[in-house]
Amino acid sequence: MTKGDPVRQIVKFMIPMLIGNVFQQLYNTVDSIVVGKYIGDNALAAVGSASPVLNLLLVLFMGISVGTGIMVSQYFGARQRDSLSRSIGTCLTMMFVASLIVMVIGPLVTMPLLKILNTPAEIINWCDAYLKTIFIGVAGCAFYNILGGMLRGLGDSASALVYLIIATILNIFLDIFFVANLGLGVPGVALATVIAQTISAVLSFFKLRSRTDCFDMKAEYLIPGRKYLMELLRLGLPSGITQAIFSLSMVVVQSLTNSFGPMCIATNVIVMRIDGFVMMPAFSFGAAMTTFAGQNIGAGQMKRVEDGSKRGTLVAMATSAVITVLILIFGKYLMALFTNTDELIEQSYHMMMILGFGYIAMEVTQCLQGIMRGAGDTMAPMWLSMISTVVIRVPLAYLMTWMTRSPAEPHGHFYMMFVSLLVTWLIGAAMTYGVYRTGRWKNKAII
Repeated sequence: MTKGDPVRQIVKFMIPMLIGNVFQQLYNTVDSIVVGKYIGDNALAAVGSASPVLNLLLVLFMGISVGTGIMVSQYFGARQRDSLSRSIGTCLTMMFVASLIVMVIGPLVTMPLLKILNTPAEIINWCDAYLKTIFIGVAGCAFYNILGGMLRGLGDSASALVYLIIATILNIFLDIFFVANLGLGVPGVALATVIAQTISAVLSFFKLRSRTDCFDMKAEYLIPGRKYLMELLRLGLPSGITQAIFSLSMVVVQSLTNSFGPMCIATNVIVMRIDGFVMMPAFSFGAAMTTFAGQNIGAGQMKRVEDGSKRGTLVAMATSAVITVLILIFGKYLMALFTNTDELIEQSYHMMMILGFGYIAMEVTQCLQGIMRGAGDTMAPMWLSMISTVVIRVPLAYLMTWMTRSPAEPHGHFYMMFVSLLVTWLIGAAMTYGVYRTGRWKNKAII
């Protein structure tokens, strides 16, 4: 990504990632569709209620993955073979340690967390079974994400995409087989996800080992070097903290959502699943911007980074606008995939229309924060996310629902949950643009 037209290279790199993110989103979406159609709306609510707890306990992986991507892209851009090899070995070892920690702690804290969240009695046992199955097989998920990130950092987003597509197709077949044929219920979709992601991790590992053209994979490199461990912590810890705080805020918001009952929980699940697809361009452009910035800063081409960030963000905004319009036009058909309940489809569509105005703003946030991370500045995105999700989103959600209370709706209007999210996105985009304009991120490179 250090040569040729910046926007062309960003888009070329982003497209496989976008397709990959769509397939990644299919993991959770297919789970929701299968349990919603074969088991019922309460099972759909159970899978959705499990997500905040799952994300909270996977923050270690997020930090290591982000730090790994930045290190790999910058050392690859600088053509520093030994440093690249040692950084990859250090990251693999740390991900293994993190997997063991989550595998032990996850099943122990699942039920207590679900009770703290006031998870309805109708779905709490399903939530618990789903989460424990995921945590027991969490290593597959962890290593797929970090290995895919390494391949993308080396400029190979196509291979990561191929392995993800294979895993997603396998996941779909296993979901249907375990639930419809074997009757395993909600834990069945979790088991299908674990198996599929483990296979994708194995395929990614063998592909990474074949990249002897740019780095070496030796046993000695798996011993974490102090320098690379410190770099990983400096680059990954802020993102891990950001994800932890974001997940905690989502846990708090989920508690508020749970107070509205299973029907509103199911509505939230459907909206968030569709929202995940609409968000894909933002996340894909953001990740592409991180690799673009990392490689070009490693190669000493700051001017190219600035040009690519400006033009790439405009293309991302236009892309999101088109996809948002399509989702709003065909949204009801998509929501009907999850449930046969007309009330649930209608309510989900109305919530989606509220969020529709904020997706372009999210492109700005993801692209510019991606540039900052690629440059090595992971602190600014961390603070921006903390302010958006903790200082603004959580109090706003509670305040807006509280202000709309009535005898008929003692907990307030449910749609205020989504209005508060829209407001948060708009403020977050404005803050991100302001921080980006200061240019302080340019001085954070590790090369």
